Amino acid sequence: MATTMATLDTANEQTHFRTCTLCEAMCGVEIKHDGEKVLSIKGDKNDPFSQGYICPKATALQDLHEDPDRLRQPVERTVDGWKTLRWPEALDKVAAGIQSVQQKYGQNALGVYLGNPNVHNMGGMLTIKQLLTSLKTRSRFSATSIDQLPHHIVSMHLFGHMLRIPVPDVNHTQYMLIIGGNPLASNGSIMTAPNMRQKLKDIKARDGKVVVIDPRRTETADIASEHHFIRPATDVLLLLAMLNEIYAQGYAKLDGKVADLAPEIDRLALFAKEYTAESVADITGITAPEIKRIVKEFCEAESSVCYGRMGISVQEFGLLSQYLSMVINIVTGRLDEVGGLMFPNPAMDVVNSSGPGYLGKCHSRVSNLPDFNGEYPVVAMADEMLVEGEGQLKGFVTVAGNPVLSTPNGEKLDEALSKLEFMVSLDYFVTETSRHANIILPPVSPLERDHYDVTFNGFAVHNVAKYSPALFERSEETRHDWEIYLELADRLDKDAPEATQKERAAIKAFGPKFVLEQGLKYGPYKEVTLDVLIENPHGIDLGPLHSMLPDAIKHADKQIHLHVDFYQADLARVREMVQQYNDDEILLIGRRHVRSNNSWLHNSHRLVKGKSRCTLMLHPETAAQHGIVDGQSVKVTSRISSVIIAAEVTDELMPGVVSIPHGFGHGRKGVKQKIAQAHAGVSVNDLTDDTLIDQLSGNAAVNGVPVQLEALDMDVDSLSTATETVAEGALA
Repeated sequence: MATTMATLDTANEQTHFRTCTLCEAMCGVEIKHDGEKVLSIKGDKNDPFSQGYICPKATALQDLHEDPDRLRQPVERTVDGWKTLRWPEALDKVAAGIQSVQQKYGQNALGVYLGNPNVHNMGGMLTIKQLLTSLKTRSRFSATSIDQLPHHIVSMHLFGHMLRIPVPDVNHTQYMLIIGGNPLASNGSIMTAPNMRQKLKDIKARDGKVVVIDPRRTETADIASEHHFIRPATDVLLLLAMLNEIYAQGYAKLDGKVADLAPEIDRLALFAKEYTAESVADITGITAPEIKRIVKEFCEAESSVCYGRMGISVQEFGLLSQYLSMVINIVTGRLDEVGGLMFPNPAMDVVNSSGPGYLGKCHSRVSNLPDFNGEYPVVAMADEMLVEGEGQLKGFVTVAGNPVLSTPNGEKLDEALSKLEFMVSLDYFVTETSRHANIILPPVSPLERDHYDVTFNGFAVHNVAKYSPALFERSEETRHDWEIYLELADRLDKDAPEATQKERAAIKAFGPKFVLEQGLKYGPYKEVTLDVLIENPHGIDLGPLHSMLPDAIKHADKQIHLHVDFYQADLARVREMVQQYNDDEILLIGRRHVRSNNSWLHNSHRLVKGKSRCTLMLHPETAAQHGIVDGQSVKVTSRISSVIIAAEVTDELMPGVVSIPHGFGHGRKGVKQKIAQAHAGVSVNDLTDDTLIDQLSGNAAVNGVPVQLEALDMDVDSLSTATETVAEGALA
């Protein structure tokens, strides 16, 4: 047991401070334990960032650590079921399987998928390159292209690095416009901010305003100053009309610090000239007077910020929409200003130790989609496995990901994985994805590893730094993820350059904190060292966000490159969309709950208890049009498949829109997560379409998917039973 940060309270009870790693919020937690078992988890009131706040997910740190379904040793799939392996044998077999595929079919016949939990893991983030380099394949994929890819491309273009992403200064803004975001459920998301409920209340308390634009009246919309429904995937039209109105109403700031750094800024005056508020009102569902008023209030506020997140990223104009959101902040003078959109200044800045990113150096073999920073879009994965020909994927590696549930057309990917010659998963569980693996290599739990937020300090709304050693030492029978990476790298890449071998040896000897220490050494705060962080178990307050331009820009000329031609070309697609728009379609969107970050958490009994959250939300008007009543089973059909799900009739959704949460669908055969299976639900990604994409970026368009609804026949007794079941769930 690590004792550096633990203090003896009683004969057996001790206290450990660390950061919760289950979402982006970086909440500080105080864990009471007896050296072997967790006794309690609560918020750390002395954490300078979260100040005692935690959400319900924090308890899942204990549930995940103690979960009897969690794998502790490698397992191999055999005709007689899963067989436990010892680590040396498992690693040898994995290396042999990978080498066999690449020797037979070529290096790129092996694919790799990195899931979202990787970025919540210090050891994984600081050492994953060792594994990727040793695999020597260009066939790489990650959760980036079902989530935040548009953010990265816009930041790469404008500011010179894919990770140089400015975030809302929520602690000081007077007007926050949230488009397609639900920070009360996500605790931020590309805006690391614990206790967003209080932060939004604080805006209102200082006579500010919070405006939410979303097809659903979300938890965030419920506490906002005002909420406007918008038809899914029409955000691009609203943003174009807003940009037009900024110029029409005379609010564009064409001089000053930011404007002087952006040589192309004059061209933005004509970018959206054909998109008046009147021209987009009918399609978006927001009236022209309301659009004009929002623009006026945004521009006249003492400070304001436009924040667009998942809702505008994961649709057919995700990249253009994120660009417009950024441009609105720029032309109104809100970039790099207190209360506007500002750049964090983390103690370890990965921007300085990573490449800027690139778009479209290569294209996927089957669908011809552009890669980004060496990764192809996830929508291309299944076809790369199923379509025969040179370069077809025959082997696959998944790291901390469950793409069968999290990527479009999950049934197709499910089939594709079953046809591979060899697959290995680094995962805690036998999941909907890892059940196809020949071998599963499980890493230790989050409480058994050191932690420093390598990624999310770079998106934090206040500058902080915090290091946490492991609470529990790993046993001899278990391995850290970084140890697995290095062991595989040694087996796969025996002829690595001397410098690489020395780096691997140093990490083996000192752990990932060796890399962290070097990163801090070259960071902006010379007083922040690993030793200092160890001496401050609650973390260190590095101050509020402050002006960072032009130093934050990574372009050699220290200017903002607006890339107007690149984005303006996409307006042709927008015109086509407007001409072909069918407002009679029923459109599907996803949703997220504060208790459900990813499919792993559905195996926590505390997080899934109560009323079922895997329901089809739809407006009473939409329900009546299709003869659907609350609690009734509904068949939902998209171009690719159908699911059957219980209806939840609510005015939270605008008419013509339905919603199914992501991360469910645990009823597939072979899954070894008992609690999740008991709350199986359906997978929304069995409906999302892998041919619906943002053509400009390759990002998946999982919002705004056209579907048909069919009320399943129910007699009176069945209907009564369904209604009672829903009522019982509400009381549970």
